[in-house]
Amino acid sequence: MTFKDHIQSNKDGFGLDPLGYASLGWYKWGMVQTLAGFPVDLQKGPTSDDLKSPVLWLSHAHAMSEAARVLIHGMPNLDLMPEHIRGICHCQYHAVALMLVGYSLEICLKAILIIDKGVAAYQAEEKKHFHHSLEKLAAFVPNLSERDNAVLKGLSHYTRWAGRYPDPGFGKQGHAEEIFTLSEKFKISAKELFDVADRVMKHARTVAENKT
Repeated sequence: MTFKDHIQSNKDGFGLDPLGYASLGWYKWGMVQTLAGFPVDLQKGPTSDDLKSPVLWLSHAHAMSEAARVLIHGMPNLDLMPEHIRGICHCQYHAVALMLVGYSLEICLKAILIIDKGVAAYQAEEKKHFHHSLEKLAAFVPNLSERDNAVLKGLSHYTRWAGRYPDPGFGKQGHAEEIFTLSEKFKISAKELFDVADRVMKHARTVAENKT
């Protein structure tokens, strides 16, 4: 098989080797660069700089958002759950979907920072961005309203805990209440939530175009 064959999606790859196939992103990116005339030594594996490629980050953000879209438009099979527990699980299913939406935005926002600052400058301040507070990460995105930031703040809860656990952790029960407070104050619909996500992700194109 040629490089061109290897860089394509493989519908059987995950079934045959789920752990390996899901880790091939950088190697496929190395093949793409090699085909474009910028040889990459795949045997050495990636460096930290290699893994900061905005291409990998934006591609990963899209993968996250697509996974969320499939979940939201899909119908979960809750038949194995006791009848009175299915409603609980249905809410939690959508919490998982919102977690993926939040993660996709987090990855996209960090990709924008890498594009804007460059790999070296981003790495020098990377520890500042070791968090899931989307409203803080998105501070540089223009024209975000108080309502938009409320959406991002709400999604941040799902990336930090609400999409992974039913409990925010000892002494943090108020974090659960904050989700309902934001929801009730701003009356945020799913359409509005995804509109904010779309505008934030599209800002990556604006920043990239300004850099070229």
